[in-house]
Amino acid sequence: MCTYKGCGSGHSLHYMGREGAKELWGLDLCTKQIETARNVLHDQQAEVTLIESPMEENPGIPSSYFDIVYSIYALGWTTNLSLTFSNIYSYLKPGGVFIFSWEHPLHDRLKYEQEQSTFIFNKSYVNEGPEYNEGWQNLAVIHHRKLSTYINALIEAGFMIEKVIDDVCLPDEQSENPARWYSTQKANLVPATFIIKASKS
Repeated sequence: MCTYKGCGSGHSLHYMGREGAKELWGLDLCTKQIETARNVLHDQQAEVTLIESPMEENPGIPSSYFDIVYSIYALGWTTNLSLTFSNIYSYLKPGGVFIFSWEHPLHDRLKYEQEQSTFIFNKSYVNEGPEYNEGWQNLAVIHHRKLSTYINALIEAGFMIEKVIDDVCLPDEQSENPARWYSTQKANLVPATFIIKASKS
């Protein structure tokens, strides 16, 4: 089995190698993440290929090659969703599976107001585009997209959607600070994340 992902620190690739993947491929835009992943994966028995590149470009990744492509909280950074999905579709074998997670697009629309001790919607859900992200102290620009935009872009790229998950299991206890970016109180109102599984026909 060949696995490809936005590699980040490489820990999920390390897990896939332990579970029997024969090849591990990772792509990341950040030099530091590639270096960290290389250190994490240094003792893998599986063949490891790490590439520093934006996901919107194909830096020489083979077509119809991978059994699984997955992304854990990386895909939402793309500046061109349609092109990224088209690339991923081309990398997969027929019948191959693509799984990705990202922060739910409703999550950062909701903000806790200390004075009123309540949550309010402070941004439009329907207006899409690049914006500074509060969770990154407004130092990072992320493209806000509706959940339907992700789903429709997958369909337009040729994927068959198998499952969409946007609910979470919540602990019984409440977070100490409901104003935290991820808090139980906020997750009781809107999902913190979503996961989509799709396949190439």
